[in-house]
Amino acid sequence: MGEEERMTRIVGVVGGGQLARMMIAPAVELGVEIRVLAEDEGMSASLAATAVGDYRDAATVLAFARDVDVVTFDHEHVPQDVLATLVAEGVAVHPGPDALKFAQDKLVMRARLQELGMPQPDWAAVTDVAELQAFIDDHGGRAVVKTPRGGYDGKGVRVVSAGTEAEDWFATLAEDARGGALLVEELVDFTRELAQQVARRPSGAVRAYPVVETVQRGGVCAEVIAPAPHAGERLQQVAAEIGVSIAEGLDVTGMLAVELFETTDERLLVNELAMRPHNSGHWSQDGAVTSQFEQHLRAVLDLPLGDTDPVADWAVMVNILGGPDEDALDARFATAMAEHPQAKVHTYGKPPRPGRKVGHVNVIGDDLDDVAYQARAAASVFLDS
Repeated sequence: MGEEERMTRIVGVVGGGQLARMMIAPAVELGVEIRVLAEDEGMSASLAATAVGDYRDAATVLAFARDVDVVTFDHEHVPQDVLATLVAEGVAVHPGPDALKFAQDKLVMRARLQELGMPQPDWAAVTDVAELQAFIDDHGGRAVVKTPRGGYDGKGVRVVSAGTEAEDWFATLAEDARGGALLVEELVDFTRELAQQVARRPSGAVRAYPVVETVQRGGVCAEVIAPAPHAGERLQQVAAEIGVSIAEGLDVTGMLAVELFETTDERLLVNELAMRPHNSGHWSQDGAVTSQFEQHLRAVLDLPLGDTDPVADWAVMVNILGGPDEDALDARFATAMAEHPQAKVHTYGKPPRPGRKVGHVNVIGDDLDDVAYQARAAASVFLDS
């Protein structure tokens, strides 16, 4: 490319979901061109979809990536062989395959976090019902079983009290004929769930966001309160140290979200990781100096990171899950705006469907009770039940 052509940085995003969609506005503001490889026509990020194709096909992804400055992701599901092809062809990939493997396989993640000395639940790799039963017996008669790959929003997770309750998953592993194991973890006695976000540049600079409280319903994030209420200085410091240590230890570039359990004896344990913008950071669009979406673009382009401070005492994010039974979401906008003018509504261009994340509402202010009420009430305008 000529010098004039390279004046505009180009970020290629693999995946056409709502996370890619929410990178579009900050890209415009930063003077960055964003291109999206969407899985299908009409996805959330269709405004920037310059290609439609299979992210599991190396030739498709490579053709998309050839003219961009950096490739990043809306999800962590791009196969390792595809990522390796990009790297071999000289494409800048952030986060890189060596980091993404820890987000793609929970067993690999647990082993690496153990090497790094990170606090986490007791866990084991189990290959049959007997091994799972032995773990259950050693941990009070109940445990959490997870499929190592592909699970999200509560999928691929079961709380079990007998090894036989995962028999079908073991059968699937056997049918794959590649061996493999399930991840089993102790059922943690926690008081609440928290999330710590960190941004890291390829050159190594890091910035942590305030630790937040996340509220799950049915295995799906329903609300986020930022910063986490009743989070003392020590908790904030420990959470940030965990996030930064993982980002550095796993060589993550871009945004990292570390989901945490706060236990009844006031410990923090690592639950899950996400190497991309994350639901727990949506509050930052309206509640922080630099949103996670702008920060992700800055980070993957190795630009100076923005301030992560909150702009108000409190921010509450409430997901719009499912949407109205009959109407499209936009039919409810005027009502939500009139009744809750301080609410910021973000929608994903998805048709309503039970349980589906179709948007979220952010409200910021200095009174947590009022902020939470306004966010919940504004989100409820888009729901029929």
